[in-house]
This record gives sequence, C-alpha cells and structure tokens, in this order.
Amino acid sequence: MITEQQKDEQLWKIAKARVAFRWSLASYLIVNAMLIGIWFFTTGVDSYFWPVWTMMGWGVGIAFQYFHAFHGNQINSVEQEYQKLKNNQFK
Repeated sequence: MITEQQKDEQLWKIAKARVAFRWSLASYLIVNAMLIGIWFFTTGVDSYFWPVWTMMGWGVGIAFQYFHAFHGNQINSVEQEYQKLKNNQFK
C-alpha cells in the first residue's frame, strides 16, 4: 500500500506539473499572438499564414504536457491496477 507521505509527494508532483502546464500555455498563447501580429502587419491577411507551423508544432507539445498534468497520473496508478486485480481475483 501507498503511505500518506508517498501520497503527499505524488500530490506535489501533480501540482507542479499543472502549474508548469499553465505557464507553458500562457507562453504559447502570448508568443503565437505576437507571431500572428507580425504576420498580419508585415504581409497582410491575403498572404500565406506561416504562424500555423509554430502553432501546430508547439501545440503538440502543449497537448502532451496537458495530458501528463491532468490525466497522466490516473493511467500510471499502480494502486488502481492493484485494486482492480484484487477485486477481480475472487470472481
């Protein structure tokens, strides 16, 4: 079984990952807004929308970071898997 101290350490790890995600998301939005502004004011709306490449590339990383921060701890939970096996053992 997992001790109370181990649970607290896991909660700190999750909290740090979520705060890091929020900072990364804010950076993503600010930088991409600036790139869109540069695109708009230098070439105009009728030109090729080149900021899409940074938005997509960086967006994939942001998506992985979100998944890890908000859903990753549930997938890798050894205790949940143990409980599932234990409950199915006597059926």
